[in-house]
Amino acid sequence: MAVNSAVLQLVAAVSSLTFVLVTGVRGLLGLGPAIFLTASALTSMPAGRMMDRFGRKPVMSFGFVVGAAGCALTALATRTDSTPAVIAGFALIGAASAVSLLIRTAAGDMYPAARRARGISYVLFGSVFGAILGPTVFGPMFAGKDVEADALTVPWLVAGGISLVALAIVQLVRPDPKKIAEMIGAHDETETAGPAAPLREIVRRPGVIPAMLAAFASFGVMVSVMNLSGYVVVEHHHHHQDSVFPIIGAHVFGMYALVLVIGAMIDRVGRTPALEAGLVVMAVSTIGLMWVAGVFGTAVLLLGLGVGWNISFVAATAQMADRTSPAERGRLLGFNDQLAGFFAAGLALLGGYALDAIGVAALAIGATVIVVSPIVLIARPSTGSAVQEPV
Repeated sequence: MAVNSAVLQLVAAVSSLTFVLVTGVRGLLGLGPAIFLTASALTSMPAGRMMDRFGRKPVMSFGFVVGAAGCALTALATRTDSTPAVIAGFALIGAASAVSLLIRTAAGDMYPAARRARGISYVLFGSVFGAILGPTVFGPMFAGKDVEADALTVPWLVAGGISLVALAIVQLVRPDPKKIAEMIGAHDETETAGPAAPLREIVRRPGVIPAMLAAFASFGVMVSVMNLSGYVVVEHHHHHQDSVFPIIGAHVFGMYALVLVIGAMIDRVGRTPALEAGLVVMAVSTIGLMWVAGVFGTAVLLLGLGVGWNISFVAATAQMADRTSPAERGRLLGFNDQLAGFFAAGLALLGGYALDAIGVAALAIGATVIVVSPIVLIARPSTGSAVQEPV
């Protein structure tokens, strides 16, 4: 998770700029992140199904290999100004990101329902170190340099090398987390058991739809705003390119720094209140983009965006994991990620166009409306919290 979050910081910071500099098309600055997110969405559900069938470890290993190849292709594109290469590179990196996001499936496997949110938070906490690693590694590479395509070659190559480090780490995981889930299920009667049910039946279980609604809104807004923030800071607020990395670092830090506290809190108060609280925190952060232009202020808002996303993300993941067996967990989370990824891709493309044509206010207001909308549906008493409280 630490390695993955470091690579994602580079994607968030320069994917829009990379695409514009390589293709020369400013009006489609959101297309770069949209390619990344669409590829991620297309990969999510097949990857989840393969995790349920073959185990978590083989699929995660394949994902990091694909990520390294995507970074290498993107580096080649920045050197040759090749549009096909940058599109293919972004697509491969997006596919790898989908697999990395499903690491939380393995996290949910290793803990019973009463401690599941806490357990997921332990694994996600690794990304805190990525929040430090990203600015430390990539920030100096941009210091004092003009924003040109060839200045992006080395950072993308380094990102590919870091992905191979993650590949090596995954090989040390024993046993496969899916086997741990099966052992827990055999001794815990509160766990969902039995053969895998059809996806349409899984989605209809109590608490699943509220969790998915929160996941769509929070993931879509978080990813689209994060990926467009680099362009906002450099092109709209006229800061240097190297100032993007402290902002993205603050965002990633917010996404995971409080995760240990947040996980325990979610197990204590329940899933539904946490889903609502996370969306509210995100809304406050996105609307603030209308008035804040400085690097420090933007970093604070992106920090808040990360914290809000983390609350809703862990709660939604725990709720969906509570309602699935080990043979169903990857399928449901992959399906959720697929829909959320398509939604995020559309938001990034639309947000990029609105940002270029109208300005930052359009991005801020649109993101806030989207992230607030699901709260009314989630709060309906009939949805319930779908969680068994710890004993």
